[in-house]
Amino acid sequence: MKSALPLVSVVITTKNEEKHIVSCLKSIKNQDYPREKIEIIVVDNHSTDDTVKLAKQYTKNIFTKGPERSAQRNYGMITKSHGQYVMYVDADMELSKKVISSCVSKVTKNPDIIGLYIREIVTGDSYWSKVRRFERSFYEGTVIDCVRFIKKSAFVKVKGFDKQITGGEDWDLDKKIRQLGKVDLIKQPIYHNEAEFNLKKYLAKKSYYSKGLDIYIKKWGKDDPDVKKQFSPIYRLVVVFLERGKWQKLLHQPRLVLGMALLRIGVGFSYVKHQVISK
Repeated sequence: MKSALPLVSVVITTKNEEKHIVSCLKSIKNQDYPREKIEIIVVDNHSTDDTVKLAKQYTKNIFTKGPERSAQRNYGMITKSHGQYVMYVDADMELSKKVISSCVSKVTKNPDIIGLYIREIVTGDSYWSKVRRFERSFYEGTVIDCVRFIKKSAFVKVKGFDKQITGGEDWDLDKKIRQLGKVDLIKQPIYHNEAEFNLKKYLAKKSYYSKGLDIYIKKWGKDDPDVKKQFSPIYRLVVVFLERGKWQKLLHQPRLVLGMALLRIGVGFSYVKHQVISK
């Protein structure tokens, strides 16, 4: 029976991730899916810490590639992977035990599915970590989300991530996959470690990604239905939190709602600032 199960290639992109890489790799090794059916690939971007040394304890498939995560992911998922399905994760993520088996079960029962969203739960005990966890819970399966488990042939067909985009490359991939075939969502989560969340660094990172978002908008056009939602203050600040009955969650967490609103406004301000400076 095991031989009939598809091989799944899990690609982790790294750059100086010695704090997180072991937990990430352990979570993949501890899946309830057969180990021989999981191919672990680490694509490192010239780390200067012990990331590569630590990763070698868990996989022999370690490669060096840059300059950005889109190129790293494509290299791992297209050039180096052998799986029928490919999955990408960040080094600061951990997979819950049944993630891969749940993904395989879903696509096996529904062969038309070529991509899956995976529930992402932000971890951390600080106020802003809790705000991020609350915020992320509203995005599952929306245009703010992105498929993470993908049929390799589909990923290759759409040419993977657009290497010209850093910031918005996930939305770009998601659009291409959705245009090609059916997508769905699994509830088994991935845990994203944001325990050391720093508001200033977060907003600076969003500002850095703004250039990539400009490329993304130009590629698809400002009148594209998804682009309109992704950059609409009304959708991003209101509708995405209300649709599908999600508004009920807002009633129970007023402190987190306030933080979420401030965070969204801060991100929006960073993007507007970039637009003004770049003109």
